[in-house]
Amino acid sequence: MSDEEWATRVDLAACYRLAAHFRMTDLIYTHISARVPGPEHHFLINAFGLLWDEISASTLVKVTLDGDIVEDPTGNGINRAGYVIHSAIHRARPDVNCVMHTHTRAGIAVSAQEDGLLPISQHAMRFWNGIAYHDYEGLALELDEQERLVRDLGSHQAMILRNHGLLVCGESIARTFDLMYYLERACQTQIAAMAGNARLRIPPAVVAEKTARQFKGLPYKPKKTEWKALLRMLDRVEPSYRD
Repeated sequence: MSDEEWATRVDLAACYRLAAHFRMTDLIYTHISARVPGPEHHFLINAFGLLWDEISASTLVKVTLDGDIVEDPTGNGINRAGYVIHSAIHRARPDVNCVMHTHTRAGIAVSAQEDGLLPISQHAMRFWNGIAYHDYEGLALELDEQERLVRDLGSHQAMILRNHGLLVCGESIARTFDLMYYLERACQTQIAAMAGNARLRIPPAVVAEKTARQFKGLPYKPKKTEWKALLRMLDRVEPSYRD
């Protein structure tokens, strides 16, 4: 395989390990995928049956947008729901190179709240006017849901799947993990703030809009400062993701 594909595999395996480290897993379910560099329109996704802290660069499955398995080192195959969701976004959004979907307690809890994500924290205001919503239709096993999933996502990079969980996508694996980490923190904060049944203090819309604009302009984000620090942590404690 090309050096570019191997680098993508290493970063994607790192993303799985980091999600496990920060407790964003749901046993062997949910998925993170990455587009394989090159003209073939393949993407990488986790082998079904592996916990996220078991995933390494060499265990990832390479799949076509039509669901044909190109390479499956473990022989485990893939979860159909992962294929349905991830292939739809990779096909419809050429600007997206990574898609991450989670079923966390806080993410599901916010997805079940009628008002969705509230701008009650700095983390949440980062997503002001940047969150899409998709209504729950049952397990994501039917191909006809792909059209509605893509329609609801639109040009956004973050979406709340109602009564289901969270989804983010980005131009890089590092960017995608960054988005999910802070969306998850925003959901955790919302659930914690509402737990005591106290009156919530919601900043004015103009402040939320300013905060979102400020996040977009942070100069260190394009340098992947956080991602590099996270990889250093993994290299100290879980270097096998690179295998």
